[in-house]
Amino acid sequence: MTTALWELASKAEVFDLAQPMRRGMPQSPNHPPFRMLLERRHGDMVRSDGGSAANELIVTGGHVGTHVDALAHVSHDGYVYGGRPAAELQSHDGFSALGIDEFTPFVGRAVHLDVARLHGTKVLPPGHRVTAEELAAAEEAGARIHPGDAVLIGTGWSRMWDDGPAFVGHADGVPGPDSDAARWLAAKGARVVGGETIAFEHIAAGRGHAELPVHRILLVEEGVNIVETMRLHELADAAVTEFLLMLAPLPVVGATGAPARPLAVVPRG
Repeated sequence: MTTALWELASKAEVFDLAQPMRRGMPQSPNHPPFRMLLERRHGDMVRSDGGSAANELIVTGGHVGTHVDALAHVSHDGYVYGGRPAAELQSHDGFSALGIDEFTPFVGRAVHLDVARLHGTKVLPPGHRVTAEELAAAEEAGARIHPGDAVLIGTGWSRMWDDGPAFVGHADGVPGPDSDAARWLAAKGARVVGGETIAFEHIAAGRGHAELPVHRILLVEEGVNIVETMRLHELADAAVTEFLLMLAPLPVVGATGAPARPLAVVPRG
């Protein structure tokens, strides 16, 4: 008899790959911040039977916290993925095509390329350029990438989450893939890629987000979605290199991105 999927899941360990969303969390200066307030508190309204409810108001940009970039997120010379003019797709209501609502939830194999481990460290230094050669070496040391996989790059940067200025890297930069690494990922047939920083890019010291060539290559040229601000250091500590990834961003119609809570399912032992 075939083992039921839920029986297999009961024998697995689940890693939460999302950073907790809170006011003041590190984020890109290009996006509106996350805000939450308790709009109604217990006791503001009490029902006749003594019951009361509390609820909150949440205001956030689509690219805050752990989130998925839609293909509509980036254009180049006025065009988005597929050579479509961005101006013809966008309005105040969002995008009529290529929005995050068109992202098909991903449930499949994922590979964790732990570049930090490759260098014998838990956290790559600020501004470290992750090259195609490093990704190939990390693949050789871990698990092979198959077409259609999700590929996540481990830099250790999620360990810096509680140090906002360092995490954002305005002064010293942020580790991430360069253009050649992006093309390497696309050539491998990655269905989706992800990392631990607020921009899936090599950010040199003092450069900020002046240019984002990796976003252009993956989103505009190759049609590969990007997941950012992931929590990968627990996978690194457990030496996990391949696993089942469950990834589903909020299906906000016409949005250029949306928060997600990726889950890694790993066999125990």
